[in-house]
Amino acid sequence: MAVQSSLKNMVICLFSTCFICSALLAGVYALTKKPIDETNAKILKDSVSAVLPEGGELSEAAPITVGGQPSEYYVSTKNGEPVAYAIKSTTVGFGGPLTIMVGITADGTVYNTSVLSHAETPGLGAKCNTDEKFMAQWKGFNPAEKILAVKKDNGDVDAITASTITSRAYTLAVKNAVEAMKTL
Repeated sequence: MAVQSSLKNMVICLFSTCFICSALLAGVYALTKKPIDETNAKILKDSVSAVLPEGGELSEAAPITVGGQPSEYYVSTKNGEPVAYAIKSTTVGFGGPLTIMVGITADGTVYNTSVLSHAETPGLGAKCNTDEKFMAQWKGFNPAEKILAVKKDNGDVDAITASTITSRAYTLAVKNAVEAMKTL
C-alpha cells in the first residue's frame, strides 16, 4: 500500500530533511571551528611579526578605530618605549573586504604591510598579496614626505597593473592606519 501524498506528509518530510541538514551543518561547524580559529590566529601572529622590526616586546591586542571601523593594534616596545605599531585596517576593494596589517614606526613611517585577507580577483587584484614591486614600495614609505595615493590620483604609490581599485583600497587601508596611529 502506497503512502498517499497529503499536506501533513509533505510538511513532515520537509521538516525532517531540514532538521537532518541543519544537524549535519552544525556538526561540521563544530568540528572545523577550532582548526579555523587556530589558523586565523597563526596568520594574525605571522602578519604582526612581518610588519614590525625585530626585537622588542609585543603587547596584547588593544582596540582602536581605523577608518571609522572598530579594529585592533599591537605595540612593540624596547626599554619601555614604543618602537612601532601594528595596526589592522580594513577597506573595501574590488571583490569585497580587504584587510591588511600595517606596521608603523614611532616616527610615523610605514615599516611594512601584510595582507590578512582579501576577496580580490585572482590574477589581478589578488596580486596585492604577491606582486613584489607593489609590496616593496610600502617598506619605509614616509607619509610626511610622500602622498598616500596612487599615481593616477596624483600620489606616489605605483598601482598594480589592471587593478587600480584594489590599489586604491590598499592605499586607503594604509592611510587609515597611519591616521589611526596619530591618535595613539
